[in-house]
Amino acid sequence: MASKNLITLQRTLKTLQSTTKCTSVQVRKNSNWTQDKIVKSPFKNIEIPNCTLFDYVWQNLERWPERTLSVCAVTGRGYTYEQAFTLSSAFAANLRKKFKIRDGDTVSVMLPNIPDFPLVATGILEAGGVISTINPVYTANEIQRQLLMSKAKIVVTTPELAKVVKEALKLAKLDLKIIVVRTNGESAPEGTVLFSELSEDVHIDKSCLKEVRRSPNDISFLPYSSGTTGLPKGVELSNKNIIANCEQINENEIRSHNETTATHQDAVMSVLPFYHIYGATVIMFHKMSQGVKLVTLPKLQPDVFLQGLEKHKTNVLFVAPPLVLLMATHPAATPETYRHLELVINGAAPLTAADAEKFLAKAQRKIDFRQGYGLTETSPVVALSPKGLERYGSVGPALPSTELKIVDGNLKNLGPNETGELLVRGPQVMRGYSDNPQANAEVFTVDGWFRTGDLAVIDDDGFVTIADRLKELIKVKGYQVPPAELEGVLREHPAVCDAAVVGVPHPKTGEVPKAFVVLKQGQKVQENDITEFVKERVAPFKRIENVTFLESIPKNSSGKIMRKELKEKYCN
Repeated sequence: MASKNLITLQRTLKTLQSTTKCTSVQVRKNSNWTQDKIVKSPFKNIEIPNCTLFDYVWQNLERWPERTLSVCAVTGRGYTYEQAFTLSSAFAANLRKKFKIRDGDTVSVMLPNIPDFPLVATGILEAGGVISTINPVYTANEIQRQLLMSKAKIVVTTPELAKVVKEALKLAKLDLKIIVVRTNGESAPEGTVLFSELSEDVHIDKSCLKEVRRSPNDISFLPYSSGTTGLPKGVELSNKNIIANCEQINENEIRSHNETTATHQDAVMSVLPFYHIYGATVIMFHKMSQGVKLVTLPKLQPDVFLQGLEKHKTNVLFVAPPLVLLMATHPAATPETYRHLELVINGAAPLTAADAEKFLAKAQRKIDFRQGYGLTETSPVVALSPKGLERYGSVGPALPSTELKIVDGNLKNLGPNETGELLVRGPQVMRGYSDNPQANAEVFTVDGWFRTGDLAVIDDDGFVTIADRLKELIKVKGYQVPPAELEGVLREHPAVCDAAVVGVPHPKTGEVPKAFVVLKQGQKVQENDITEFVKERVAPFKRIENVTFLESIPKNSSGKIMRKELKEKYCN
Protein backbone atom coordinates (compact mmCIF):
# COMPACT_ATOMS: atom_id res chain seq x y z
CA MET A 1 0.00 0.00 0.00
CA ALA A 2 1.42 3.41 -0.90
CA SER A 3 2.45 5.54 2.09
CA LYS A 4 0.11 8.36 1.15
CA ASN A 5 -2.85 6.01 0.97
CA LEU A 6 -1.88 4.55 4.32
CA ILE A 7 -1.88 7.93 6.04
CA THR A 8 -5.32 8.61 4.54
CA LEU A 9 -6.50 5.22 5.76
CA GLN A 10 -5.16 5.93 9.26
CA ARG A 11 -7.08 9.19 9.44
CA THR A 12 -10.24 7.45 8.15
CA LEU A 13 -9.88 4.74 10.79
CA LYS A 14 -9.72 7.33 13.56
CA THR A 15 -12.93 8.89 12.26
CA LEU A 16 -14.61 5.50 12.08
CA GLN A 17 -13.56 4.69 15.63
CA SER A 18 -15.36 7.78 16.91
CA THR A 19 -18.60 6.96 15.06
CA THR A 20 -18.81 3.17 15.09
CA LYS A 21 -18.14 0.29 17.44
CA CYS A 22 -15.05 -1.07 15.74
CA THR A 23 -13.39 -3.95 17.60
CA SER A 24 -9.65 -4.02 18.30
CA VAL A 25 -9.32 -7.09 16.07
CA GLN A 26 -10.84 -5.19 13.14
CA VAL A 27 -8.54 -2.21 13.69
CA ARG A 28 -5.40 -4.32 13.88
CA LYS A 29 -6.38 -6.10 10.71
CA ASN A 30 -6.23 -2.78 8.88
CA SER A 31 -3.16 -1.36 10.63
CA ASN A 32 0.51 -2.22 11.14
CA TRP A 33 0.00 -4.65 14.01
CA THR A 34 0.75 -8.32 13.37
CA GLN A 35 -0.96 -11.30 15.04
CA ASP A 36 2.15 -11.57 17.30
CA LYS A 37 1.65 -7.96 18.47
CA ILE A 38 4.65 -6.65 16.56
CA VAL A 39 4.28 -3.25 14.87
CA LYS A 40 5.63 -3.00 11.33
CA SER A 41 6.57 0.23 9.60
CA PRO A 42 3.91 1.57 7.22
CA PHE A 43 6.66 2.37 4.72
CA LYS A 44 8.37 0.04 2.27
CA ASN A 45 11.73 -1.39 3.26
CA ILE A 46 14.90 0.42 2.29
CA GLU A 47 17.88 -0.80 0.31
CA ILE A 48 21.11 0.01 2.16
CA PRO A 49 23.97 1.12 -0.11
CA ASN A 50 26.96 -1.21 0.18
CA CYS A 51 29.57 1.44 0.99
CA THR A 52 31.27 3.30 3.82
CA LEU A 53 29.86 6.40 5.48
CA PHE A 54 32.64 8.48 3.87
CA ASP A 55 31.62 7.37 0.37
CA TYR A 56 27.92 7.82 1.18
CA VAL A 57 28.31 11.41 2.41
CA TRP A 58 30.26 12.51 -0.69
CA GLN A 59 28.41 10.41 -3.29
CA ASN A 60 26.70 13.41 -4.94
CA LEU A 61 29.56 15.90 -4.67
CA GLU A 62 29.64 16.57 -8.43
CA ARG A 63 26.02 17.81 -8.27
CA TRP A 64 26.77 20.77 -5.95
CA PRO A 65 30.53 21.50 -5.68
CA GLU A 66 30.03 25.27 -5.50
CA ARG A 67 27.21 25.17 -2.97
CA THR A 68 27.96 26.17 0.63
CA LEU A 69 28.47 23.17 2.90
CA SER A 70 28.94 25.02 6.18
CA VAL A 71 28.98 28.63 7.33
CA CYS A 72 29.34 30.11 10.81
CA ALA A 73 26.27 32.08 11.91
CA VAL A 74 28.53 34.37 13.95
CA THR A 75 31.54 35.09 11.69
CA GLY A 76 30.34 34.13 8.21
CA ARG A 77 33.41 31.90 7.76
CA GLY A 78 32.67 28.75 5.79
CA TYR A 79 33.38 26.25 3.02
CA THR A 80 31.87 25.10 -0.25
CA TYR A 81 31.35 21.37 -0.76
CA GLU A 82 34.35 21.19 -3.11
CA GLN A 83 36.62 23.09 -0.70
CA ALA A 84 35.53 20.90 2.18
CA PHE A 85 36.21 17.69 0.25
CA THR A 86 39.68 18.82 -0.83
CA LEU A 87 40.72 20.04 2.63
CA SER A 88 39.34 17.02 4.47
CA SER A 89 41.15 14.69 2.07
CA ALA A 90 44.50 16.39 2.73
CA PHE A 91 43.78 16.13 6.46
CA ALA A 92 43.05 12.41 6.03
CA ALA A 93 46.34 11.81 4.23
CA ASN A 94 48.26 13.61 6.97
CA LEU A 95 46.51 11.56 9.66
CA ARG A 96 47.93 8.45 8.04
CA LYS A 97 51.35 9.82 7.01
CA LYS A 98 52.30 12.05 9.96
CA PHE A 99 50.22 10.60 12.79
CA LYS A 100 50.25 6.93 11.74
CA ILE A 101 46.49 6.51 12.01
CA ARG A 102 45.52 3.05 10.78
CA ASP A 103 42.23 1.34 9.99
CA GLY A 104 40.01 1.19 13.08
CA ASP A 105 42.04 3.65 15.17
CA THR A 106 39.97 6.06 17.28
CA VAL A 107 40.31 9.82 16.91
CA SER A 108 38.60 11.87 19.61
CA VAL A 109 36.85 15.05 18.45
CA MET A 110 36.09 17.70 21.06
CA LEU A 111 34.69 20.59 19.06
CA PRO A 112 31.69 22.92 19.20
CA ASN A 113 29.56 23.38 16.08
CA ILE A 114 32.00 25.16 13.78
CA PRO A 115 32.19 25.02 9.94
CA ASP A 116 35.27 22.78 10.18
CA PHE A 117 33.54 19.97 12.09
CA PRO A 118 32.31 18.14 8.94
CA LEU A 119 35.82 18.40 7.44
CA VAL A 120 37.39 16.88 10.54
CA ALA A 121 34.80 14.10 10.70
CA THR A 122 35.01 13.05 7.06
CA GLY A 123 38.82 13.34 7.13
CA ILE A 124 38.96 10.83 10.00
CA LEU A 125 36.67 8.46 8.11
CA GLU A 126 38.69 8.72 4.88
CA ALA A 127 41.85 7.94 6.85
CA GLY A 128 40.22 4.73 8.06
CA GLY A 129 39.67 6.05 11.56
CA VAL A 130 36.74 5.93 13.97
CA ILE A 131 35.20 9.20 15.20
CA SER A 132 34.61 9.42 18.95
CA THR A 133 33.04 12.70 20.02
CA ILE A 134 33.44 14.47 23.38
CA ASN A 135 31.22 17.23 24.75
CA PRO A 136 33.30 20.48 24.76
CA VAL A 137 31.99 21.45 28.21
CA TYR A 138 33.37 18.33 29.85
CA THR A 139 35.88 18.64 32.66
CA ALA A 140 39.33 17.02 32.64
CA ASN A 141 37.96 14.17 34.78
CA GLU A 142 35.21 13.39 32.29
CA ILE A 143 37.50 13.71 29.27
CA GLN A 144 40.23 11.45 30.60
CA ARG A 145 37.76 8.65 31.29
CA GLN A 146 36.45 8.77 27.73
CA LEU A 147 39.93 8.94 26.19
CA LEU A 148 40.91 5.81 28.08
CA MET A 149 37.70 3.94 27.28
CA SER A 150 37.82 4.76 23.57
CA LYS A 151 41.57 4.01 23.26
CA ALA A 152 42.01 7.31 21.43
CA LYS A 153 45.16 7.88 19.36
CA ILE A 154 44.73 11.65 18.74
CA VAL A 155 42.52 14.47 20.02
CA VAL A 156 41.10 17.21 17.78
CA THR A 157 39.91 20.31 19.62
CA THR A 158 40.13 24.13 19.65
CA PRO A 159 42.96 26.29 21.05
CA GLU A 160 40.66 27.39 23.90
CA LEU A 161 39.98 23.80 24.93
CA ALA A 162 43.55 22.52 24.55
CA LYS A 163 44.37 23.33 28.19
CA VAL A 164 41.63 21.10 29.64
CA VAL A 165 42.54 18.35 27.17
CA LYS A 166 46.16 18.51 28.38
CA GLU A 167 44.92 18.22 31.98
CA ALA A 168 42.88 15.18 30.98
CA LEU A 169 45.88 13.55 29.29
CA LYS A 170 47.94 14.13 32.42
CA LEU A 171 45.23 12.51 34.59
CA ALA A 172 45.00 9.56 32.20
CA LYS A 173 48.79 9.29 31.93
CA LEU A 174 48.49 9.43 28.14
CA ASP A 175 50.83 11.03 25.62
CA LEU A 176 48.61 11.87 22.66
CA LYS A 177 49.03 14.45 19.92
CA ILE A 178 46.56 17.36 20.00
CA ILE A 179 45.33 18.95 16.76
CA VAL A 180 43.65 22.34 17.15
CA VAL A 181 41.16 24.02 14.82
CA ARG A 182 41.53 27.80 14.76
CA THR A 183 38.30 29.75 14.43
CA ASN A 184 39.52 33.36 14.70
CA GLY A 185 43.23 33.43 13.89
CA GLU A 186 44.50 32.57 17.37
CA SER A 187 47.91 30.90 17.67
CA ALA A 188 48.34 27.21 18.38
CA PRO A 189 49.07 26.40 22.04
CA GLU A 190 52.49 24.93 22.71
CA GLY A 191 52.75 21.29 21.81
CA THR A 192 49.75 21.25 19.45
CA VAL A 193 49.42 21.06 15.66
CA LEU A 194 47.17 23.30 13.58
CA PHE A 195 44.39 21.64 11.60
CA SER A 196 44.84 24.22 8.84
CA GLU A 197 48.48 23.19 8.33
CA LEU A 198 47.33 19.63 7.75
CA SER A 199 44.24 20.37 5.64
CA GLU A 200 45.93 23.04 3.49
CA ASP A 201 49.01 20.92 2.82
CA VAL A 202 49.02 20.91 -0.99
CA HIS A 203 52.17 18.77 -1.14
CA ILE A 204 50.86 15.81 0.82
CA ASP A 205 50.89 12.56 -1.13
CA LYS A 206 47.33 11.24 -0.96
CA SER A 207 48.21 7.85 -2.41
CA CYS A 208 48.41 6.50 1.15
CA LEU A 209 44.61 6.72 1.30
CA LYS A 210 44.43 3.82 -1.18
CA GLU A 211 45.68 1.60 1.65
CA VAL A 212 42.47 2.14 3.64
CA ARG A 213 40.28 -0.96 3.84
CA ARG A 214 37.00 -0.29 5.63
CA SER A 215 33.76 -2.21 5.12
CA PRO A 216 30.09 -1.28 5.70
CA ASN A 217 30.07 -3.38 8.88
CA ASP A 218 33.11 -1.68 10.42
CA ILE A 219 32.62 0.88 13.20
CA SER A 220 32.63 4.47 11.96
CA PHE A 221 31.32 6.39 14.97
CA LEU A 222 31.85 5.76 18.68
CA PRO A 223 29.75 8.17 20.76
CA TYR A 224 29.29 7.60 24.46
CA SER A 225 25.89 7.02 26.02
CA SER A 226 24.74 6.01 29.45
CA GLY A 227 22.38 3.51 27.86
CA THR A 228 19.50 2.58 30.09
CA THR A 229 21.47 2.86 33.34
CA GLY A 230 24.96 3.38 34.72
CA LEU A 231 28.11 5.07 33.50
CA PRO A 232 28.81 6.11 29.88
CA LYS A 233 29.48 3.28 27.44
CA GLY A 234 30.93 3.37 23.93
CA VAL A 235 28.18 2.84 21.37
CA GLU A 236 29.52 0.99 18.34
CA LEU A 237 27.80 2.43 15.28
CA SER A 238 28.88 0.91 11.98
CA ASN A 239 28.98 2.57 8.58
CA LYS A 240 25.90 0.50 7.74
CA ASN A 241 24.01 1.62 10.87
CA ILE A 242 24.33 5.32 10.07
CA ILE A 243 23.83 4.93 6.31
CA ALA A 244 20.69 2.90 6.98
CA ASN A 245 19.31 5.64 9.23
CA CYS A 246 20.05 8.27 6.57
CA GLU A 247 18.20 6.19 3.97
CA GLN A 248 15.30 5.59 6.36
CA ILE A 249 14.70 9.31 6.86
CA ASN A 250 14.80 9.80 3.08
CA GLU A 251 11.34 8.18 2.89
CA ASN A 252 9.17 10.68 1.04
CA GLU A 253 6.36 10.84 3.63
CA ILE A 254 8.72 11.76 6.47
CA ARG A 255 11.74 13.37 4.80
CA SER A 256 12.99 16.62 6.29
CA HIS A 257 14.68 18.19 3.28
CA ASN A 258 14.02 19.47 -0.21
CA GLU A 259 16.10 18.48 -3.20
CA THR A 260 19.16 20.64 -3.86
CA THR A 261 18.85 22.05 -7.38
CA ALA A 262 20.29 24.84 -9.50
CA THR A 263 17.78 27.23 -7.92
CA HIS A 264 17.30 25.87 -4.39
CA GLN A 265 19.37 24.80 -1.39
CA ASP A 266 17.90 24.14 2.05
CA ALA A 267 19.52 25.96 4.98
CA VAL A 268 19.59 24.15 8.33
CA MET A 269 20.45 26.08 11.49
CA SER A 270 22.85 23.65 13.17
CA VAL A 271 22.44 24.57 16.81
CA LEU A 272 22.05 21.00 18.09
CA PRO A 273 25.58 19.71 18.72
CA PHE A 274 27.38 17.61 16.14
CA TYR A 275 29.08 15.73 18.98
CA HIS A 276 25.65 14.28 19.85
CA ILE A 277 24.24 11.52 17.63
CA TYR A 278 21.13 13.58 16.75
CA GLY A 279 23.25 16.40 15.34
CA ALA A 280 25.86 14.06 13.83
CA THR A 281 23.53 11.81 11.82
CA VAL A 282 20.36 13.80 11.16
CA ILE A 283 21.96 17.20 10.63
CA MET A 284 25.59 16.67 9.59
CA PHE A 285 26.03 13.35 7.75
CA HIS A 286 22.56 13.11 6.24
CA LYS A 287 22.27 16.72 5.14
CA MET A 288 25.78 16.63 3.62
CA SER A 289 24.66 13.68 1.50
CA GLN A 290 21.78 15.88 0.25
CA GLY A 291 23.78 19.05 -0.50
CA VAL A 292 22.21 21.12 2.28
CA LYS A 293 23.78 24.25 3.79
CA LEU A 294 24.70 23.88 7.47
CA VAL A 295 24.58 27.17 9.36
CA THR A 296 26.69 26.43 12.43
CA LEU A 297 26.30 27.98 15.86
CA PRO A 298 29.17 27.22 18.29
CA LYS A 299 26.99 27.87 21.34
CA LEU A 300 23.41 28.85 21.96
CA GLN A 301 23.21 32.63 22.21
CA PRO A 302 19.49 33.39 21.90
CA ASP A 303 19.87 36.71 20.07
CA VAL A 304 22.44 35.32 17.61
CA PHE A 305 20.35 32.20 17.06
CA LEU A 306 17.16 34.16 16.35
CA GLN A 307 18.94 36.67 14.10
CA GLY A 308 20.64 33.81 12.25
CA LEU A 309 17.33 32.14 11.43
CA GLU A 310 16.27 35.22 9.50
CA LYS A 311 19.66 36.28 8.12
CA HIS A 312 20.48 32.87 6.63
CA LYS A 313 16.90 32.20 5.50
CA THR A 314 16.78 29.02 7.54
CA ASN A 315 13.92 26.85 6.31
CA VAL A 316 14.65 23.61 8.23
CA LEU A 317 15.28 23.46 11.96
CA PHE A 318 15.95 20.59 14.34
CA VAL A 319 15.29 21.33 18.00
CA ALA A 320 15.08 19.93 21.52
CA PRO A 321 12.34 21.00 23.99
CA PRO A 322 14.28 23.85 25.70
CA LEU A 323 14.88 25.46 22.31
CA VAL A 324 11.18 25.27 21.43
CA LEU A 325 10.32 26.96 24.72
CA LEU A 326 12.90 29.69 24.02
CA MET A 327 11.47 30.27 20.53
CA ALA A 328 7.95 30.48 21.94
CA THR A 329 8.73 32.95 24.71
CA HIS A 330 11.82 35.02 23.85
CA PRO A 331 10.93 38.73 23.64
CA ALA A 332 13.19 39.24 20.59
CA ALA A 333 11.29 36.61 18.60
CA THR A 334 8.60 37.87 16.24
CA PRO A 335 6.66 36.30 13.36
CA GLU A 336 9.27 37.93 11.09
CA THR A 337 12.01 35.91 12.81
CA TYR A 338 10.41 32.67 11.64
CA ARG A 339 9.24 33.79 8.21
CA HIS A 340 11.55 31.42 6.29
CA LEU A 341 10.89 28.35 8.43
CA GLU A 342 9.03 25.55 6.64
CA LEU A 343 9.79 22.61 8.92
CA VAL A 344 10.65 22.18 12.62
CA ILE A 345 11.40 18.73 14.07
CA ASN A 346 11.72 18.12 17.79
CA GLY A 347 13.82 15.30 19.20
CA ALA A 348 16.18 14.43 22.11
CA ALA A 349 13.29 14.49 24.62
CA PRO A 350 9.47 14.50 24.41
CA LEU A 351 7.60 17.77 23.94
CA THR A 352 3.98 18.33 24.85
CA ALA A 353 1.46 19.32 22.21
CA ALA A 354 0.74 22.49 24.21
CA ASP A 355 4.37 23.63 23.94
CA ALA A 356 4.38 23.01 20.19
CA GLU A 357 1.22 25.07 19.85
CA LYS A 358 2.76 27.95 21.86
CA PHE A 359 5.61 28.17 19.35
CA LEU A 360 3.25 28.01 16.36
CA ALA A 361 1.12 30.76 17.92
CA LYS A 362 4.27 32.90 18.19
CA ALA A 363 5.16 32.25 14.54
CA GLN A 364 1.62 33.20 13.43
CA ARG A 365 1.92 31.07 10.30
CA LYS A 366 1.62 27.45 9.27
CA ILE A 367 4.86 25.56 9.87
CA ASP A 368 5.18 21.81 9.53
CA PHE A 369 5.97 20.91 13.17
CA ARG A 370 6.81 17.30 13.91
CA GLN A 371 8.35 15.07 16.54
CA GLY A 372 10.75 12.18 16.22
CA TYR A 373 12.15 9.61 18.61
CA GLY A 374 15.47 7.86 18.85
CA LEU A 375 18.51 7.00 20.93
CA THR A 376 22.27 7.05 20.53
CA GLU A 377 22.07 3.25 20.25
CA THR A 378 19.75 3.51 17.21
CA SER A 379 21.87 5.91 15.13
CA PRO A 380 19.49 7.68 16.32
CA VAL A 381 16.05 7.77 14.62
CA VAL A 382 13.43 5.09 15.35
CA ALA A 383 10.15 6.89 14.62
CA LEU A 384 9.18 10.16 12.93
CA SER A 385 5.85 11.87 12.28
CA PRO A 386 4.78 12.16 8.62
CA LYS A 387 4.56 15.51 6.86
CA GLY A 388 1.72 17.79 7.83
CA LEU A 389 0.16 15.46 10.40
CA GLU A 390 -0.80 17.70 13.30
CA ARG A 391 -0.53 15.13 16.10
CA TYR A 392 2.07 17.05 18.07
CA GLY A 393 2.13 14.70 21.04
CA SER A 394 3.09 11.64 18.95
CA VAL A 395 6.52 10.79 17.55
CA GLY A 396 4.92 9.05 14.59
CA PRO A 397 5.20 5.52 13.18
CA ALA A 398 8.29 3.32 12.87
CA LEU A 399 10.80 4.21 10.16
CA PRO A 400 11.14 1.98 7.08
CA SER A 401 12.68 -1.45 7.81
CA THR A 402 11.98 -0.96 11.53
CA GLU A 403 9.87 -3.12 13.83
CA LEU A 404 8.57 -2.14 17.26
CA LYS A 405 6.85 -3.85 20.13
CA ILE A 406 5.61 -2.99 23.60
CA VAL A 407 6.32 -5.45 26.42
CA ASP A 408 5.49 -5.79 30.09
CA GLY A 409 7.94 -6.46 32.92
CA ASN A 410 8.19 -10.12 31.87
CA LEU A 411 8.91 -9.18 28.23
CA LYS A 412 5.44 -10.39 27.21
CA ASN A 413 4.09 -8.60 24.14
CA LEU A 414 1.34 -6.06 24.77
CA GLY A 415 -1.25 -4.74 22.33
CA PRO A 416 -2.52 -1.37 21.07
CA ASN A 417 -2.91 1.43 23.61
CA GLU A 418 -1.19 -0.55 26.38
CA THR A 419 1.76 1.05 28.17
CA GLY A 420 5.02 -0.86 28.45
CA GLU A 421 8.68 -0.82 27.49
CA LEU A 422 9.43 -0.04 23.83
CA LEU A 423 11.64 -2.54 21.98
CA VAL A 424 13.20 -1.92 18.55
CA ARG A 425 14.58 -4.06 15.76
CA GLY A 426 16.10 -2.61 12.59
CA PRO A 427 19.32 -1.96 10.63
CA GLN A 428 19.99 1.27 12.54
CA VAL A 429 20.42 -0.53 15.88
CA MET A 430 24.03 -0.44 17.13
CA ARG A 431 26.42 -3.38 16.94
CA GLY A 432 26.68 -3.18 20.73
CA TYR A 433 28.46 -1.45 23.59
CA SER A 434 32.24 -1.49 23.22
CA ASP A 435 34.01 -4.08 25.41
CA ASN A 436 30.91 -4.49 27.60
CA PRO A 437 29.26 -7.92 27.24
CA GLN A 438 27.28 -7.48 30.46
CA ALA A 439 25.65 -4.26 29.24
CA ASN A 440 24.91 -5.89 25.88
CA ALA A 441 23.22 -8.83 27.61
CA GLU A 442 21.02 -6.36 29.50
CA VAL A 443 19.79 -4.43 26.46
CA PHE A 444 19.49 -7.13 23.80
CA THR A 445 16.91 -9.89 24.06
CA VAL A 446 17.77 -13.44 23.01
CA ASP A 447 15.97 -12.91 19.68
CA GLY A 448 17.77 -9.65 18.89
CA TRP A 449 15.40 -6.90 20.06
CA PHE A 450 16.93 -3.77 21.56
CA ARG A 451 15.38 -2.65 24.85
CA THR A 452 15.08 1.14 24.83
CA GLY A 453 14.28 1.53 28.53
CA ASP A 454 11.49 3.94 27.56
CA LEU A 455 7.83 3.50 28.43
CA ALA A 456 5.61 4.03 25.41
CA VAL A 457 2.17 3.46 23.94
CA ILE A 458 1.52 2.46 20.33
CA ASP A 459 -2.01 3.13 19.11
CA ASP A 460 -4.11 1.11 16.69
CA ASP A 461 -2.59 3.00 13.74
CA GLY A 462 0.99 2.23 14.77
CA PHE A 463 1.73 5.73 16.06
CA VAL A 464 4.09 5.92 19.05
CA THR A 465 3.74 8.19 22.08
CA ILE A 466 6.56 8.21 24.61
CA ALA A 467 4.97 8.00 28.05
CA ASP A 468 7.90 8.01 30.47
CA ARG A 469 11.31 6.50 31.08
CA LEU A 470 11.95 3.18 32.73
CA LYS A 471 15.59 4.05 32.82
CA GLU A 472 16.94 6.22 35.57
CA LEU A 473 18.72 8.72 33.37
CA ILE A 474 18.00 12.37 34.10
CA LYS A 475 17.28 14.46 31.00
CA VAL A 476 18.63 18.04 31.32
CA LYS A 477 18.03 20.14 28.18
CA GLY A 478 17.92 16.88 26.22
CA TYR A 479 21.30 15.70 27.59
CA GLN A 480 21.60 12.41 29.44
CA VAL A 481 22.79 12.65 33.04
CA PRO A 482 23.41 9.24 34.64
CA PRO A 483 22.68 9.24 38.39
CA ALA A 484 25.40 6.64 38.97
CA GLU A 485 28.05 9.01 37.66
CA LEU A 486 27.03 11.82 40.01
CA GLU A 487 26.73 9.41 42.92
CA GLY A 488 30.31 8.34 42.28
CA VAL A 489 31.45 11.98 42.35
CA LEU A 490 29.53 12.64 45.57
CA ARG A 491 31.10 9.65 47.28
CA GLU A 492 34.54 11.11 46.52
CA HIS A 493 33.80 13.97 48.95
CA PRO A 494 35.75 13.25 52.16
CA ALA A 495 32.68 13.84 54.35
CA VAL A 496 30.24 11.71 52.34
CA CYS A 497 29.46 8.11 53.26
CA ASP A 498 26.71 7.35 50.75
CA ALA A 499 24.67 9.18 48.12
CA ALA A 500 21.78 8.90 45.71
CA VAL A 501 20.71 11.17 42.84
CA VAL A 502 17.33 11.55 41.14
CA GLY A 503 15.90 13.88 38.54
CA VAL A 504 13.31 16.43 39.56
CA PRO A 505 11.16 18.57 37.22
CA HIS A 506 12.46 22.00 36.21
CA PRO A 507 10.51 24.56 34.13
CA LYS A 508 13.44 25.52 31.87
CA THR A 509 15.64 22.43 31.60
CA GLY A 510 13.07 19.63 31.86
CA GLU A 511 14.82 18.05 34.82
CA VAL A 512 17.71 18.79 37.20
CA PRO A 513 19.70 16.41 39.43
CA LYS A 514 18.83 16.40 43.13
CA ALA A 515 21.18 14.68 45.59
CA PHE A 516 20.53 12.75 48.79
CA VAL A 517 23.63 12.50 50.96
CA VAL A 518 24.57 10.46 54.03
CA LEU A 519 27.51 11.98 55.92
CA LYS A 520 30.24 10.02 57.66
CA GLN A 521 29.93 9.87 61.42
CA GLY A 522 31.01 13.11 63.07
CA GLN A 523 31.14 15.08 59.80
CA LYS A 524 29.27 18.37 59.28
CA VAL A 525 29.07 20.15 55.92
CA GLN A 526 26.72 22.65 54.31
CA GLU A 527 24.69 22.08 51.15
CA ASN A 528 26.88 24.59 49.33
CA ASP A 529 30.02 22.56 50.14
CA ILE A 530 28.51 19.58 48.33
CA THR A 531 27.21 21.44 45.28
CA GLU A 532 30.53 23.29 44.80
CA PHE A 533 32.47 20.02 45.08
CA VAL A 534 30.38 18.49 42.30
CA LYS A 535 30.45 21.70 40.23
CA GLU A 536 34.23 21.55 39.92
CA ARG A 537 34.12 18.00 38.57
CA VAL A 538 31.29 17.83 36.04
CA ALA A 539 29.90 19.66 33.03
CA PRO A 540 27.41 22.47 33.76
CA PHE A 541 24.33 20.46 32.74
CA LYS A 542 25.22 17.75 35.30
CA ARG A 543 25.46 20.11 38.27
CA ILE A 544 23.40 19.33 41.35
CA GLU A 545 20.88 22.01 42.27
CA ASN A 546 19.74 20.74 45.62
CA VAL A 547 20.96 18.48 48.45
CA THR A 548 18.96 16.69 51.15
CA PHE A 549 20.88 15.10 54.03
CA LEU A 550 19.59 11.70 55.19
CA GLU A 551 20.58 9.13 57.78
CA SER A 552 20.47 6.35 55.19
CA ILE A 553 19.73 5.76 51.50
CA PRO A 554 16.77 3.41 50.90
CA LYS A 555 17.87 0.28 49.02
CA ASN A 556 16.26 -3.02 48.08
CA SER A 557 17.47 -6.48 49.07
CA SER A 558 19.98 -6.58 46.24
CA GLY A 559 21.44 -3.22 47.27
CA LYS A 560 19.90 -1.17 44.47
CA ILE A 561 18.94 2.40 45.33
CA MET A 562 15.17 2.85 45.51
CA ARG A 563 14.95 6.10 43.59
CA LYS A 564 11.19 5.89 43.19
CA GLU A 565 10.80 5.91 46.96
CA LEU A 566 13.10 8.94 47.27
CA LYS A 567 11.08 10.80 44.64
CA GLU A 568 7.74 10.00 46.23
CA LYS A 569 8.88 11.00 49.71
CA TYR A 570 11.03 14.07 49.05
CA CYS A 571 10.30 15.42 45.56
CA ASN A 572 6.54 15.99 45.44
